[in-house]
Amino acid sequence: MKELLAEAAVRAAKYLDQIDDRPVAPRAESVARLEALGGPLPQIPSDPAQVLALLDDIGSPATVATTGGRYFGFVIGGTLPAALAANWLAGAWDQNAAMQVMSPVAAKLEEIVQDWMLDVLGLPPTSGVGFVTGTTMANFSGLAAARSALLQRSGWNVEEEGTFGAPPFRVIVGQEVHVSVLRALTILGLGRSRVLTVPADGQGRMRPDALPPLNSNTLLCLQAGNVNTGAFDPAKEICARAREAGAWVHVDGAFGAWAAVSPLYAPLSDGFEDADSWAIDCHKWLNVPYDSGMVVVREPEHLRRALSWGSAAYLTQGSGREPWQFTPDASRRARGIELWAALRSLGRDGLRELIERNCRQARTFAERLRSAGYTILNEVVLNQVLVSFGSPEETQRVIAGIQADGTCWCGGTVWQGHTAMRISVSSWATTNEDVERSAAAMIRIAKSIKKQTEFDS
Repeated sequence: MKELLAEAAVRAAKYLDQIDDRPVAPRAESVARLEALGGPLPQIPSDPAQVLALLDDIGSPATVATTGGRYFGFVIGGTLPAALAANWLAGAWDQNAAMQVMSPVAAKLEEIVQDWMLDVLGLPPTSGVGFVTGTTMANFSGLAAARSALLQRSGWNVEEEGTFGAPPFRVIVGQEVHVSVLRALTILGLGRSRVLTVPADGQGRMRPDALPPLNSNTLLCLQAGNVNTGAFDPAKEICARAREAGAWVHVDGAFGAWAAVSPLYAPLSDGFEDADSWAIDCHKWLNVPYDSGMVVVREPEHLRRALSWGSAAYLTQGSGREPWQFTPDASRRARGIELWAALRSLGRDGLRELIERNCRQARTFAERLRSAGYTILNEVVLNQVLVSFGSPEETQRVIAGIQADGTCWCGGTVWQGHTAMRISVSSWATTNEDVERSAAAMIRIAKSIKKQTEFDS
């Protein structure tokens, strides 16, 4: 075992050492070689060292270099050194984080991380927190708590009686609501077609003037950080109206919630602390390994009741916080270990510097591309940039060219009728040199495609 783990460390270190010298996206031939990992299941056992070598030799070249400094697709961060090392140690520990009795260290680290997170994000310190796979499951859990609380107000126990015949309540979302919120609503039996949609402005922010009347029978979903533009719904005004009406406010803060750690960007999240539940990703801007997210609910009992498993004689209850009472899962990996390591290694200043640096880098992308004559479609308020290279066809060709070039990787989107390339700067590993090198490649490829288009026509 010792020799095998040492070999794994050598191979992993080599992979990371070479990450900046390889194309961000794998070559087609490397992807094709993955077939060699398949075939019939071997009849006899294989030597673990040979298994590791096969996985590395064939698998590593077929990875996307998301942990490097020039991946700007989706909203994907890298992995901080301390978080990666802690993840390795956690793998050796192999702790089940369901209950205190199963892993005292996992339970204690969750308590510590919970306090740290609520503090740096400016959320109510007595909130209930569940450590889940990501924002999709965090949205599901927070909205489950909302459903439980709203129906309880109407005298309905949804945990006991289900949704058959339950009193209706209204669900309101913004026009640019993320699909993960709609998915969670669907799984919870709240549907999609019955949801009321509020128009958004040109940046994707919910328009308060278009908000319908609110009451205590309303679930209102806000967004902190639009996945395309980075824009924030105007929470201060909306949450004040919701509080007055007694409505429940849920916040999808997948990556935007982290703006609160910086005095420069905290004003964007002003008012979101007055919500009732929040969904947050940790494998995005906190740069911990996949998968890792948090659900936060102002009143812990609402979350505990919504996700209750009932009772079983073998589930030994401790005197303190039992992790399994705040997540849909019982048995799960101990995500709190690498979260603790990431926060401990960064500290408050390091976390703030990470957020502010990535935001500066996003502005640099926008400045370089705008100066080169291309259209920036959004107000660059955070770490997201939308750029158009001309017609939809030209923009799509530029995106394909950038992805094939390998210097960096960005994806495409359609924003309010405009085809665009989306740049998301979310990694601790991204240097200013990475940004300049990537921007130069984008401009070079865009100009080349423009010339080719003019020649063809």
